[in-house]
Amino acid sequence: MKTTVRISTIGTTIALAASVAAAQTPLSLGDAARLAARQNGALDVARARVDQAASRARQRRGALIPNLAADVQQAERTINSATFGFTFANPVTGQPLLRPDGELIGPVPTVDLRYRVQAPLLDLGRYAGWRAAQAATTAASADVEAQADLAAAAAAVAYVRAVRADAQFSARQADSALAADLVRIARDQLQAGVGIALDVTRAESQLAAVRAQIIAARNDRSRTLLELKRVTGLAPDAAVLLADSLAGLPVASSLPSPDAALGAAMEQRADLRALEAQERAQLQAARAIRWERTPQLGLVVDHGVIGRNWERLLPTYTWGVQLSFALFDGFRRTARLEEQVAVARETEARLKDLRTQSTLEVRTALLDLASSEEQVTAVAERLRLAEQEVAQAQDRFEAGVAGNADVIAALLSLNQARTLRNNALAEYQTARVGLARAMGAVRRLP
Repeated sequence: MKTTVRISTIGTTIALAASVAAAQTPLSLGDAARLAARQNGALDVARARVDQAASRARQRRGALIPNLAADVQQAERTINSATFGFTFANPVTGQPLLRPDGELIGPVPTVDLRYRVQAPLLDLGRYAGWRAAQAATTAASADVEAQADLAAAAAAVAYVRAVRADAQFSARQADSALAADLVRIARDQLQAGVGIALDVTRAESQLAAVRAQIIAARNDRSRTLLELKRVTGLAPDAAVLLADSLAGLPVASSLPSPDAALGAAMEQRADLRALEAQERAQLQAARAIRWERTPQLGLVVDHGVIGRNWERLLPTYTWGVQLSFALFDGFRRTARLEEQVAVARETEARLKDLRTQSTLEVRTALLDLASSEEQVTAVAERLRLAEQEVAQAQDRFEAGVAGNADVIAALLSLNQARTLRNNALAEYQTARVGLARAMGAVRRLP
């Protein structure tokens, strides 16, 4: 099967994705998070927004640069003398040379070649608008980092689901091996005349039930791997080798203090920094609107040659310095300023809510992590007792002092204990990812 990886615009992403897919490099939890932070589909959208914002900033900067235009015109003109009020008279007779009700003059051919330069000398409003556009570009770049953290967290959670599904599949295989041994023992005892057919039927029924569970577990493992490939940006047919097992993922012996975790969250969370940058950009845009009220000073130069034909062209020019004032615009600028200030207030409210939400997420993640750690310890003890129960029931059955009903009941208990162990470990790792996400450190997971 051919292995392919979606092409990314980032060279390092291409190298990393190709090494994972083609060479089947083991993919760890941290690798999955960092890979998604580089090439998740949502990042392409965010990067396109950065390019759009940068283009708008260049447009604003262009308004501060002198503009140069040139044109060539060859034309013929006629005019109505009455339109311009020409009243020329004969200096001798005093009679008018042109009819009082208007007379057509021309056509007059003209050739006109010229260039025009317009340059702003002082325009604080346009300068502030350019700076506001630059701030918007910075905010868009910060949003890319926020999207990268979201993608990394989603990939880490998908990785935990994948290793849990793999652990479930392995657990069901172990259950199947025990059930197969039980069938073998029951058949041997029946053949030796010390067992009954009911024991064989019970054992075969249990083996069939476990095989059905294996089919469901295998399907779940395949589906979680497909989801992991999607969030990490890998092709659906890419071969992924999970470097970590569910039981092999680290379980921390100590948790960070709430104050330390909250401090890290306020400093490191990319979504907080993105909203802060967005608020600064909106306030800068409001200042730019205020600066539009200041006078604008500009230079205009119009230079060229003009004549009735190409053989005789005479130079002509116009130049001047223009000072403009915005006196009244129907309150449009005031309305734009009010709108921009309201947008900034909305972002400020969202930022305040996000800080509160971040605090809640950190504290919730710490609670979930502590609780799930206790659950892991509790289910580990239950698993040990379930394994001991199976071993004791098997010994009694093999010795012929009991039927296999006790063994099957013990197998069911062991099946449930293994599932609970996998669920507890998956919940712990999900809580660990949640804490890293809340603290803004999900891309630093090992």
